[in-house]
Amino acid sequence: MSDVPSPGSPQPAEVAAAGRARSGRGRAAGLLVLAAAATGACALPTWLSTRAGTVLGAEEAVRASGGTAAPSLVAAALVLLAATGAVALVGRFGRWVVAATVALAGALVVGAAVAVLRDPVAALLPVVTERTGVERVVGTVEVSVWPWVTVAVGVLDLLAAVWLARSSGSWATSRRHEAARGTAADGAGPDRDDERDQWDALSRGDDPT
Repeated sequence: MSDVPSPGSPQPAEVAAAGRARSGRGRAAGLLVLAAAATGACALPTWLSTRAGTVLGAEEAVRASGGTAAPSLVAAALVLLAATGAVALVGRFGRWVVAATVALAGALVVGAAVAVLRDPVAALLPVVTERTGVERVVGTVEVSVWPWVTVAVGVLDLLAAVWLARSSGSWATSRRHEAARGTAADGAGPDRDDERDQWDALSRGDDPT
């Protein structure tokens, strides 16, 4: 028996291309899961700490986590998580939307961390006011290493967006598959063509049988 594929069967090159596309999407999804996890993890540790005076004249230790000092971190992590699910569904245009979304999330992470580093007192003051009822910081504000770590994570998110934009070209389906989808969407299959021919023959007075 001949091993030549039938005209309607997928060609070996198309099968290999489809396998590469699935593999590329899988790597992209895994990368975005790691980016979302790393971004979310940066929101958990303590970023800022100080001592503040209460309305009774006493002093109290006040600490702020990353999620409190920079609330946009949680939003960025959720955006990255949503992009993880999107990579399995997007087409030629959608991949650019995903890459732009990931880049926006990375820029948001970097901007939030830099804002805290530039003015840690302003970032901690709302927490001090809520805890003590006094809008004043008594001691110096100590900044942990986590804002710097978050800047690095945000930069990695931006690099992930660049990698997505460059590598997602292999996600595109084959021309044969796209043509088949377009034919199915238009309803112009072989059965429909035969039905039209039969109606045309009847209208001319011919017997289609």
